Amino acid sequence: MARIRDIRIVALEFAVPDDQAYGMARGLTARRGAGLVVLETDEGVAGIGEAWGPTRITAEYLALVKPYFVGTSVFAQRGVAQTIFAKHYHFGIQNQLVSLLSGIDIAAHDAMGKLLGLSVADLIGGRQRERVAAYASGGYFTATGNHEATLAAQLEPHAGRGFPAFKIKIGRNPTEDEKRVALARRIIGHDALLTVDSNGNYTFDGVMESIRRIAPYGIHWYEEPLAPQDWKGYAELKSRATVPIATGEALYTVFDLKRLIDGRLADVIQPDLALCGGLDVARTVGILCGAEHLRISPHVWGTGIGLAAAIHFVASLPNYPHSDNVPFPTMVEYDMGRNALQNDLFVEPIRCVDGWLEVPKGPGLGVTLDPEAVKRYTVA
Repeated sequence: MARIRDIRIVALEFAVPDDQAYGMARGLTARRGAGLVVLETDEGVAGIGEAWGPTRITAEYLALVKPYFVGTSVFAQRGVAQTIFAKHYHFGIQNQLVSLLSGIDIAAHDAMGKLLGLSVADLIGGRQRERVAAYASGGYFTATGNHEATLAAQLEPHAGRGFPAFKIKIGRNPTEDEKRVALARRIIGHDALLTVDSNGNYTFDGVMESIRRIAPYGIHWYEEPLAPQDWKGYAELKSRATVPIATGEALYTVFDLKRLIDGRLADVIQPDLALCGGLDVARTVGILCGAEHLRISPHVWGTGIGLAAAIHFVASLPNYPHSDNVPFPTMVEYDMGRNALQNDLFVEPIRCVDGWLEVPKGPGLGVTLDPEAVKRYTVA
């Protein structure tokens, strides 16, 4: 039985000039970063994973927890993670400890797949499909003052590429929300689905006004309308909103995601595999969503490693409760912002063709890091 010999983390960062920063209603960023987790086994097989958030903090947590993992079976890392939660419960769960454990989990699954000659999708539920639907995630706010022009410039090149859905950022004020949604609908047409994301920048009254203004444009889902911990707000919003609600990207561990699911506080649940606990937690969330007849769509906004993990996860999901006819296929978020960490890290990049992402066919995650690219984006 292969055992874990070592775990290390590499800090990755991609930056654009400050005047080209982009982002959400809460603010802009000129830097994209994540932790590359490398897990080595005593049989010489290495797996890779992604840990969301500030890598220096993640690395400090790694110094704490690595002794728990080293020497244990790579197939038993879930139990190690649970032991860490039990012994160090005072540290909480909304932090880089969970991001680190997420990256370790993804890396362990990559290593397991390589050891067994199986893809991650086969490991976590069986490969149900060879490609998954992607939605074009962009429509960012930018550092320029002409927001309508920059929104159009982001959407127009992709309007004819076959994406089944698009997502744009809103949330600065309801009046602007309507203008952005109207423009997006004109550009993408009426056949493509349109989703919006305010990144929790509203209180309840602001969201209701925003929904009133944008609902006539056919909103497929309204993402993160409220702050992640506004449980009562989500409960009330779910009962009154005239558009579907999506959220979950900022929830760590199965505990908070289960609370979201059990309360039916959203129509679409959006775990981020690089911070929620990895593939193991995502698989549990998928089962819980199935039990509550809720939709799921993983959030992806880091590196190509997290994207690969999300693709395998969605490829493993059954169509339940659908059978021959699936009204809306489960979609993976495909970031359209400038981010070399998504597109340039692999020898063979993950490409989106006609709105679909092919599931990598090799063992594990099915992707191979380009050493020169990793070196180029590694920071101290």
